[in-house]
Amino acid sequence: MTIALTLLAISVLLLAATAIWLAKTMKWIDERTIEDRFFQLPLAERLGLRSEIEKKARIISVIMLPLSKLGVRIPVTNFEGTKVPGICPTEAMQYAKDYKPGPEDVFVATQMKCGTTWMQQIVHQILTKGEGEFTDDGHRHLYTISPWIESRGSVRLENAPLINGRRIVKTHLATNLCPYSSDAKFIYVARHPAACLASAIDFVSMLMGPMTPHNNFCDWFCSDDMWWRSWPEHVEGWWRWSQERDNVLFIHYEEMLESPSEKLAEIAQFLEVELSEEELANAVEKSSYKYMKDNENQFEMSPPTPMSVGNKTYFVSGKKDRGKDISQEDQDRVIEFCKKRLEGATYPVAQFYPDVV
Repeated sequence: MTIALTLLAISVLLLAATAIWLAKTMKWIDERTIEDRFFQLPLAERLGLRSEIEKKARIISVIMLPLSKLGVRIPVTNFEGTKVPGICPTEAMQYAKDYKPGPEDVFVATQMKCGTTWMQQIVHQILTKGEGEFTDDGHRHLYTISPWIESRGSVRLENAPLINGRRIVKTHLATNLCPYSSDAKFIYVARHPAACLASAIDFVSMLMGPMTPHNNFCDWFCSDDMWWRSWPEHVEGWWRWSQERDNVLFIHYEEMLESPSEKLAEIAQFLEVELSEEELANAVEKSSYKYMKDNENQFEMSPPTPMSVGNKTYFVSGKKDRGKDISQEDQDRVIEFCKKRLEGATYPVAQFYPDVV
Protein backbone atom coordinates (compact mmCIF):
# COMPACT_ATOMS: atom_id res chain seq x y z
CA MET A 1 0.00 0.00 0.00
CA THR A 2 1.39 3.39 -0.95
CA ILE A 3 1.90 6.16 1.58
CA ALA A 4 -0.97 8.12 0.01
CA LEU A 5 -3.38 5.19 0.37
CA THR A 6 -2.23 4.58 3.94
CA LEU A 7 -2.84 8.20 4.88
CA LEU A 8 -6.24 8.06 3.19
CA ALA A 9 -7.19 4.92 5.11
CA ILE A 10 -6.08 6.48 8.40
CA SER A 11 -8.07 9.64 7.61
CA VAL A 12 -11.19 7.59 6.86
CA LEU A 13 -10.82 5.66 10.12
CA LEU A 14 -10.32 8.87 12.09
CA LEU A 15 -13.39 10.44 10.50
CA ALA A 16 -15.44 7.33 11.23
CA ALA A 17 -14.25 7.24 14.84
CA THR A 18 -14.99 10.94 15.23
CA ALA A 19 -18.49 10.53 13.79
CA ILE A 20 -19.22 7.60 16.12
CA TRP A 21 -17.93 9.52 19.17
CA LEU A 22 -19.94 12.62 18.21
CA ALA A 23 -23.14 10.61 17.72
CA LYS A 24 -22.74 8.82 21.06
CA THR A 25 -21.90 12.03 22.89
CA MET A 26 -24.85 13.94 21.44
CA LYS A 27 -27.14 11.04 22.38
CA TRP A 28 -25.68 11.07 25.92
CA ILE A 29 -26.40 14.80 26.23
CA ASP A 30 -29.90 14.48 24.76
CA GLU A 31 -30.84 11.68 27.15
CA ARG A 32 -29.92 13.88 30.10
CA THR A 33 -31.46 17.13 28.91
CA ILE A 34 -34.59 16.18 26.94
CA GLU A 35 -37.88 17.59 28.25
CA ASP A 36 -37.41 18.47 31.94
CA ARG A 37 -34.79 15.86 32.88
CA PHE A 38 -32.13 18.51 33.40
CA PHE A 39 -34.46 20.89 35.21
CA GLN A 40 -35.70 18.17 37.57
CA LEU A 41 -32.21 17.62 38.98
CA PRO A 42 -31.18 19.26 42.27
CA LEU A 43 -29.18 22.43 41.65
CA ALA A 44 -25.82 20.86 42.54
CA GLU A 45 -26.44 18.03 40.06
CA ARG A 46 -27.50 20.50 37.35
CA LEU A 47 -24.28 22.43 37.83
CA GLY A 48 -22.29 19.18 37.77
CA LEU A 49 -23.94 18.01 34.54
CA ARG A 50 -23.34 21.43 33.00
CA SER A 51 -19.65 21.05 33.85
CA GLU A 52 -19.53 17.59 32.23
CA ILE A 53 -21.18 18.88 29.06
CA GLU A 54 -18.78 21.81 28.99
CA LYS A 55 -15.81 19.42 28.97
CA LYS A 56 -17.25 17.48 26.05
CA ALA A 57 -18.19 20.73 24.33
CA ARG A 58 -14.54 21.72 23.97
CA ILE A 59 -14.06 18.76 21.63
CA ILE A 60 -17.46 19.10 19.96
CA SER A 61 -16.86 22.76 19.09
CA VAL A 62 -13.65 21.81 17.28
CA ILE A 63 -15.72 19.39 15.17
CA MET A 64 -18.68 21.72 14.69
CA LEU A 65 -16.75 24.73 13.42
CA PRO A 66 -15.53 23.15 10.15
CA LEU A 67 -18.95 21.53 9.70
CA SER A 68 -20.60 24.95 10.00
CA LYS A 69 -18.29 26.29 7.30
CA LEU A 70 -19.50 23.45 5.07
CA GLY A 71 -23.08 24.63 5.59
CA VAL A 72 -24.18 22.16 8.28
CA ARG A 73 -26.78 23.77 10.53
CA ILE A 74 -29.09 22.98 13.43
CA PRO A 75 -32.29 21.48 11.92
CA VAL A 76 -35.43 23.56 11.49
CA THR A 77 -38.98 22.16 11.46
CA ASN A 78 -41.41 23.42 8.83
CA PHE A 79 -44.92 22.79 10.13
CA GLU A 80 -47.74 23.93 7.83
CA GLY A 81 -45.62 26.84 6.62
CA THR A 82 -44.42 27.89 10.08
CA LYS A 83 -40.68 27.52 10.69
CA VAL A 84 -39.59 26.54 14.21
CA PRO A 85 -36.30 25.26 15.69
CA GLY A 86 -35.63 21.53 15.83
CA ILE A 87 -36.53 21.40 19.51
CA CYS A 88 -40.12 21.71 18.24
CA PRO A 89 -40.49 18.58 16.07
CA THR A 90 -43.51 17.90 13.88
CA GLU A 91 -45.17 15.57 16.39
CA ALA A 92 -44.91 18.21 19.16
CA MET A 93 -46.31 20.90 16.88
CA GLN A 94 -49.22 18.64 15.91
CA TYR A 95 -49.87 17.85 19.57
CA ALA A 96 -49.97 21.56 20.39
CA LYS A 97 -52.29 22.38 17.50
CA ASP A 98 -54.71 19.57 18.45
CA TYR A 99 -54.71 20.22 22.20
CA LYS A 100 -58.03 21.20 23.79
CA PRO A 101 -57.35 23.79 26.52
CA GLY A 102 -59.36 23.51 29.72
CA PRO A 103 -60.38 25.96 32.46
CA GLU A 104 -57.21 25.13 34.37
CA ASP A 105 -54.96 26.36 31.53
CA VAL A 106 -53.32 29.79 31.52
CA PHE A 107 -51.45 30.27 28.24
CA VAL A 108 -48.49 32.65 28.16
CA ALA A 109 -47.95 33.50 24.51
CA THR A 110 -45.29 35.64 22.82
CA GLN A 111 -43.13 35.89 19.77
CA MET A 112 -39.73 34.66 20.96
CA LYS A 113 -37.65 36.92 23.26
CA CYS A 114 -40.53 39.23 24.14
CA GLY A 115 -40.84 38.54 27.85
CA THR A 116 -42.04 34.93 27.91
CA THR A 117 -40.11 33.74 30.96
CA TRP A 118 -40.89 36.98 32.76
CA MET A 119 -44.64 36.53 32.23
CA GLN A 120 -44.47 32.85 33.23
CA GLN A 121 -42.91 33.93 36.52
CA ILE A 122 -45.45 36.73 36.95
CA VAL A 123 -48.32 34.27 36.53
CA HIS A 124 -46.59 31.82 38.87
CA GLN A 125 -46.24 34.51 41.53
CA ILE A 126 -49.85 35.65 41.13
CA LEU A 127 -51.15 32.10 41.47
CA THR A 128 -49.01 31.53 44.57
CA LYS A 129 -49.77 35.02 45.92
CA GLY A 130 -46.10 35.95 46.00
CA GLU A 131 -44.99 32.81 47.81
CA GLY A 132 -43.77 30.68 44.90
CA GLU A 133 -40.22 29.33 45.30
CA PHE A 134 -38.03 26.97 43.31
CA THR A 135 -35.91 24.82 45.62
CA ASP A 136 -34.43 21.33 45.80
CA ASP A 137 -37.15 20.45 48.30
CA GLY A 138 -40.03 21.40 46.00
CA HIS A 139 -40.42 22.42 42.38
CA ARG A 140 -36.85 22.89 41.18
CA HIS A 141 -37.24 25.06 38.11
CA LEU A 142 -39.80 27.06 36.15
CA TYR A 143 -39.77 24.43 33.41
CA THR A 144 -40.70 21.65 35.84
CA ILE A 145 -44.07 23.33 36.34
CA SER A 146 -44.68 25.25 33.10
CA PRO A 147 -44.87 23.12 29.94
CA TRP A 148 -43.75 24.59 26.63
CA ILE A 149 -46.51 22.96 24.66
CA GLU A 150 -44.92 22.78 21.19
CA SER A 151 -41.43 21.70 22.22
CA ARG A 152 -39.31 18.98 23.82
CA GLY A 153 -37.74 21.52 26.19
CA SER A 154 -39.84 21.36 29.36
CA VAL A 155 -42.05 19.17 31.49
CA ARG A 156 -44.65 17.44 29.34
CA LEU A 157 -48.05 19.06 29.60
CA GLU A 158 -49.71 15.90 30.91
CA ASN A 159 -47.11 15.70 33.71
CA ALA A 160 -47.19 19.38 34.68
CA PRO A 161 -48.42 20.09 38.21
CA LEU A 162 -51.33 22.41 38.81
CA ILE A 163 -50.43 25.56 40.73
CA ASN A 164 -53.42 26.32 42.93
CA GLY A 165 -55.62 24.63 40.35
CA ARG A 166 -54.04 26.27 37.28
CA ARG A 167 -51.47 25.17 34.73
CA ILE A 168 -49.08 27.72 33.22
CA VAL A 169 -48.60 26.82 29.54
CA LYS A 170 -45.91 28.51 27.46
CA THR A 171 -46.24 28.93 23.70
CA HIS A 172 -44.73 30.97 20.89
CA LEU A 173 -47.42 29.89 18.45
CA ALA A 174 -49.17 32.47 16.34
CA THR A 175 -52.96 32.38 16.37
CA ASN A 176 -53.12 30.30 13.18
CA LEU A 177 -51.77 27.31 15.14
CA CYS A 178 -52.38 28.09 18.80
CA PRO A 179 -55.08 25.86 20.34
CA TYR A 180 -58.01 27.85 21.66
CA SER A 181 -60.90 27.36 24.05
CA SER A 182 -63.18 29.90 25.68
CA ASP A 183 -62.64 27.98 28.94
CA ALA A 184 -58.92 28.82 29.18
CA LYS A 185 -57.08 32.11 29.75
CA PHE A 186 -54.51 33.56 27.33
CA ILE A 187 -51.97 36.30 28.06
CA TYR A 188 -50.00 37.70 25.14
CA VAL A 189 -46.89 39.88 25.53
CA ALA A 190 -45.65 42.13 22.72
CA ARG A 191 -42.27 43.86 22.65
CA HIS A 192 -40.78 46.44 20.29
CA PRO A 193 -39.64 44.53 17.16
CA ALA A 194 -36.09 45.92 17.23
CA ALA A 195 -35.76 44.83 20.87
CA CYS A 196 -37.15 41.43 19.92
CA LEU A 197 -34.47 41.05 17.25
CA ALA A 198 -31.65 42.25 19.51
CA SER A 199 -32.61 39.75 22.20
CA ALA A 200 -33.07 36.94 19.65
CA ILE A 201 -29.57 37.54 18.26
CA ASP A 202 -27.99 37.12 21.69
CA PHE A 203 -30.10 34.11 22.60
CA VAL A 204 -29.77 32.12 19.36
CA SER A 205 -26.04 32.90 19.16
CA MET A 206 -25.59 31.73 22.75
CA LEU A 207 -27.41 28.43 22.16
CA MET A 208 -26.22 27.54 18.67
CA GLY A 209 -23.04 29.47 17.94
CA PRO A 210 -21.82 28.78 14.39
CA MET A 211 -24.56 26.16 13.91
CA THR A 212 -27.31 28.81 13.87
CA PRO A 213 -29.56 27.97 10.90
CA HIS A 214 -29.28 31.37 9.22
CA ASN A 215 -26.42 33.63 8.18
CA ASN A 216 -27.96 37.06 8.71
CA PHE A 217 -30.26 37.67 11.66
CA CYS A 218 -31.93 40.75 10.21
CA ASP A 219 -32.67 38.94 6.92
CA TRP A 220 -34.20 36.13 8.95
CA PHE A 221 -36.29 38.44 11.14
CA CYS A 222 -37.62 40.39 8.17
CA SER A 223 -38.91 37.32 6.35
CA ASP A 224 -41.37 34.47 6.55
CA ASP A 225 -38.54 32.24 7.75
CA MET A 226 -38.71 33.88 11.19
CA TRP A 227 -39.52 31.22 13.74
CA TRP A 228 -43.20 31.14 14.77
CA ARG A 229 -44.08 33.62 11.98
CA SER A 230 -43.08 37.25 11.53
CA TRP A 231 -43.45 39.85 14.29
CA PRO A 232 -46.22 41.80 12.47
CA GLU A 233 -48.24 38.66 11.76
CA HIS A 234 -47.80 37.42 15.33
CA VAL A 235 -48.86 40.70 16.94
CA GLU A 236 -51.77 41.30 14.57
CA GLY A 237 -53.26 37.86 15.15
CA TRP A 238 -53.06 38.08 18.91
CA TRP A 239 -54.37 41.65 18.96
CA ARG A 240 -57.44 40.52 17.01
CA TRP A 241 -58.02 37.71 19.48
CA SER A 242 -57.73 40.12 22.41
CA GLN A 243 -60.28 42.46 20.87
CA GLU A 244 -62.74 39.70 20.02
CA ARG A 245 -62.36 37.42 23.06
CA ASP A 246 -62.70 38.31 26.73
CA ASN A 247 -60.36 35.52 27.80
CA VAL A 248 -57.35 36.97 25.91
CA LEU A 249 -55.28 39.71 27.56
CA PHE A 250 -52.79 41.70 25.47
CA ILE A 251 -49.87 43.21 27.41
CA HIS A 252 -46.85 45.24 26.25
CA TYR A 253 -43.40 44.52 27.63
CA GLU A 254 -42.61 48.20 27.97
CA GLU A 255 -45.75 48.82 30.02
CA MET A 256 -44.69 46.11 32.46
CA LEU A 257 -41.32 47.80 32.83
CA GLU A 258 -42.89 51.19 33.50
CA SER A 259 -45.68 50.10 35.87
CA PRO A 260 -44.98 46.62 37.26
CA SER A 261 -47.39 46.83 40.22
CA GLU A 262 -50.20 48.19 38.08
CA LYS A 263 -49.72 45.57 35.39
CA LEU A 264 -49.44 42.68 37.87
CA ALA A 265 -52.66 43.85 39.50
CA GLU A 266 -54.32 43.90 36.07
CA ILE A 267 -53.11 40.39 35.29
CA ALA A 268 -54.26 39.14 38.72
CA GLN A 269 -57.72 40.58 38.09
CA PHE A 270 -57.79 38.91 34.67
CA LEU A 271 -56.91 35.59 36.32
CA GLU A 272 -59.53 36.22 39.00
CA VAL A 273 -56.97 36.07 41.82
CA GLU A 274 -57.34 38.50 44.72
CA LEU A 275 -54.04 39.81 46.10
CA SER A 276 -53.47 41.84 49.23
CA GLU A 277 -51.04 44.77 49.04
CA GLU A 278 -48.36 42.62 50.67
CA GLU A 279 -48.98 39.69 48.32
CA LEU A 280 -48.84 42.01 45.30
CA ALA A 281 -45.58 43.56 46.54
CA ASN A 282 -44.05 40.09 46.99
CA ALA A 283 -45.18 39.03 43.53
CA VAL A 284 -43.67 42.18 42.01
CA GLU A 285 -40.36 41.62 43.83
CA LYS A 286 -40.09 37.95 42.84
CA SER A 287 -40.81 38.71 39.19
CA SER A 288 -38.34 41.59 39.00
CA TYR A 289 -35.37 41.45 36.64
CA LYS A 290 -32.97 41.58 39.61
CA TYR A 291 -34.62 38.67 41.41
CA MET A 292 -34.71 36.51 38.28
CA LYS A 293 -31.16 37.44 37.31
CA ASP A 294 -29.92 36.62 40.84
CA ASN A 295 -31.68 33.24 40.58
CA GLU A 296 -30.94 32.55 36.95
CA ASN A 297 -30.51 28.80 37.45
CA GLN A 298 -34.23 28.62 38.22
CA PHE A 299 -35.34 30.36 35.04
CA GLU A 300 -32.96 29.61 32.15
CA MET A 301 -35.21 28.30 29.39
CA SER A 302 -32.76 25.87 27.83
CA PRO A 303 -30.60 23.14 29.31
CA PRO A 304 -26.91 23.34 28.37
CA THR A 305 -26.00 22.50 24.80
CA PRO A 306 -22.53 21.78 23.38
CA MET A 307 -22.54 25.27 21.86
CA SER A 308 -23.99 27.20 24.80
CA VAL A 309 -21.92 26.21 27.82
CA GLY A 310 -19.40 28.85 28.78
CA ASN A 311 -21.25 31.52 26.80
CA LYS A 312 -23.19 34.56 28.00
CA THR A 313 -25.86 34.17 30.63
CA TYR A 314 -29.52 33.74 29.74
CA PHE A 315 -30.55 37.13 31.13
CA VAL A 316 -28.57 39.66 29.10
CA SER A 317 -30.70 42.80 29.44
CA GLY A 318 -34.30 43.58 30.24
CA LYS A 319 -34.05 47.27 29.38
CA LYS A 320 -36.68 49.16 27.44
CA ASP A 321 -34.37 50.41 24.68
CA ARG A 322 -32.90 46.99 23.94
CA GLY A 323 -33.38 47.66 20.23
CA LYS A 324 -30.46 50.10 20.31
CA ASP A 325 -28.12 47.12 20.75
CA ILE A 326 -28.41 46.40 17.03
CA SER A 327 -27.10 48.67 14.28
CA GLN A 328 -29.08 51.69 13.14
CA GLU A 329 -29.27 50.10 9.72
CA ASP A 330 -30.90 46.98 11.14
CA GLN A 331 -33.23 49.05 13.32
CA ASP A 332 -34.38 50.99 10.27
CA ARG A 333 -34.86 47.83 8.26
CA VAL A 334 -36.91 46.13 11.00
CA ILE A 335 -39.12 49.20 11.38
CA GLU A 336 -39.68 49.48 7.63
CA PHE A 337 -40.51 45.77 7.38
CA CYS A 338 -43.05 45.94 10.22
CA LYS A 339 -44.52 49.17 8.89
CA LYS A 340 -45.22 47.60 5.50
CA ARG A 341 -46.54 44.33 6.94
CA LEU A 342 -48.91 46.17 9.28
CA GLU A 343 -50.52 48.30 6.58
CA GLY A 344 -54.27 47.78 6.91
CA ALA A 345 -53.86 45.84 10.17
CA THR A 346 -56.07 46.37 13.22
CA TYR A 347 -53.15 46.46 15.69
CA PRO A 348 -52.70 50.17 16.65
CA VAL A 349 -48.94 50.22 16.28
CA ALA A 350 -48.87 54.02 16.31
CA GLN A 351 -50.28 54.00 19.84
CA PHE A 352 -47.67 51.64 21.26
CA TYR A 353 -44.66 51.96 18.93
CA PRO A 354 -44.97 55.30 17.09
CA ASP A 355 -41.51 54.98 15.57
CA VAL A 356 -42.76 52.02 13.54
CA VAL A 357 -45.20 54.40 11.86
